[in-house]
Amino acid sequence: MTRHTPPRPVDVERLFPEVASLRKETVRLHPSAGEPTCRDSSVGGPLLWPAEEAWPSCPEHDGSPMVPVVQIYRSAVPGIVPFPEGCDLLQVLWCPRKHSGHRWIVPHVRWREAGSVGKVGETPPRPAERWEDYVPRPCVVHPELVTEYPYWDLGDDLWDELEFRFLDLDEETGWDYQSHLSTAPGTKLVGYPGWCQEPDWPACAGCGNRMEHLLTVESTEADAVSRRAWTPVEERHTPSEGPGLVLGDLGGVYFFECHVCPGRPFTHRYDCP
Repeated sequence: MTRHTPPRPVDVERLFPEVASLRKETVRLHPSAGEPTCRDSSVGGPLLWPAEEAWPSCPEHDGSPMVPVVQIYRSAVPGIVPFPEGCDLLQVLWCPRKHSGHRWIVPHVRWREAGSVGKVGETPPRPAERWEDYVPRPCVVHPELVTEYPYWDLGDDLWDELEFRFLDLDEETGWDYQSHLSTAPGTKLVGYPGWCQEPDWPACAGCGNRMEHLLTVESTEADAVSRRAWTPVEERHTPSEGPGLVLGDLGGVYFFECHVCPGRPFTHRYDCP
């Protein structure tokens, strides 16, 4: 079943024209528990991984296999997702074990051409020692293009200009800019990261440019406040069972990549409420 996010309850750009130029499109994935195959886009499902290609393992734990987190076929998502030339499949894995330096996960990002995959390998067993909350339940996805606006990424000057107007709107209507009108919550592609705190945009180690947001993986699709505005119409009365992740204190992991340097280098950030 497709998913439809309700329209914003007020006209954001009419009330706050200052944010109009900062509008971005994001692809909400709306993961719901299911039985995806390696030929499907999924969260936590099996990957279209070539049998002859080594499965990624954690560099900190000798030979410990990573677990599938996200697989997205280009045909399943709108064209705003920047697939590299010659690639039509995005695969993200991570190690769900405890790591040094207070790291939640160690990730791996792989772009590939699905048609070049011959015999498909089997997903290795999950490592016996793992944080169960960091292993996503297999979910099908329902990609949806949604407009969003920045909150934490507004910048100090614009925040100072708009803060009291945000408060006035909340008092008059009950709609909060941060929770109900700005950045879409949940697991999503491109657009704005789902920051819970001050932004921490990484710079590429190769060229020094600010990296682009590729993927947000969240513990939940919406918190108790934001679900009022962001819950899909189809789930208002029967919420879907999602991946079941608990990342830190119900936080998220954000993936970034450089579109300039060869090989699309990536990095990630953690965030907690």
